[in-house]
Amino acid sequence: MSRSHTMPRLPESLPDGIYAASLTPVTGRLEIDHQLLTAHCRWLLANGCSGIVLLGTTGEANSFSVAERMAALDAVVDGGIAPTRLLVGTGCAALSDTVALTQHALSREVGGVLVLPPFYYKGVSDAGIFSYFEALIERVADERLNIYLYHIPQMSMVPFSPALVGRLVDMFPRQIAGIKDSGGSWDHMKALRERYPGLRVFPGSETFLRDMLLLGGPGCISATANINSRLAARVYQQFDRPAAQEMQEALNQLRGIILKYPVIPALKQVMAAITAQPGWRYLRPPLVPLSEPDAAKLMRELEAVDFPAQF
Repeated sequence: MSRSHTMPRLPESLPDGIYAASLTPVTGRLEIDHQLLTAHCRWLLANGCSGIVLLGTTGEANSFSVAERMAALDAVVDGGIAPTRLLVGTGCAALSDTVALTQHALSREVGGVLVLPPFYYKGVSDAGIFSYFEALIERVADERLNIYLYHIPQMSMVPFSPALVGRLVDMFPRQIAGIKDSGGSWDHMKALRERYPGLRVFPGSETFLRDMLLLGGPGCISATANINSRLAARVYQQFDRPAAQEMQEALNQLRGIILKYPVIPALKQVMAAITAQPGWRYLRPPLVPLSEPDAAKLMRELEAVDFPAQF
């Protein structure tokens, strides 16, 4: 292991635990509903979440403009949500947009930024992705910068290879704080955790929550934590007790139901049902709500596993 993997970093402000990859409610006019978004963030923090990922994949980030994303963060922070509990998605295909969003997020004193690789051009080299992050760090030039790499190759089609992660950690140990690994490969997550013990490896699914905690990991970041955060928090708190495995299996079962449907429309349908606010069903195109038959089927399946009482 190289010396730089264990270099001391600036204090990390984001707590360990359960992070919901927050949904972004929109109005019938397809504009972000700032009031409902802030209320949802407040509810998540009161119901088991240690923090919130704002404007990630689940939050439809890349369906919104830079200005819309900045305004959403402003509304949430101005609405009383502690910025140090926020991990904000700032990754864009254009470097200048990523720089602008990152600088704005740091100006609001967020705990970290979640950064996709530049995702439009496919088949790019690790050297090209490295250059992008090198330029981002140089242009932002802020000691408060805590980057969490966003590995979600099924969406971005641009992966973070273990070698690339290692090079970034070696060169920028004070700026590369962690990674959200949504690739779905436990072997990939485990290898990163074991090879880079100073890197905070967050699985992008609660399916891997207990396994990662048993390796000394920090928690998880999950879309389904929008609706199961209380049970996920109990697994986090009791992961080394025998009862935790049964709770983990319940989390896995609920997630399995959600994954039968388009995930973001399904989660918004659930939110509409449990809050009695039909506006939750709105999405920014190209995403569309579930059909009425699918929505009814989804809710029946969830009721069969004692949702929401158990979660």
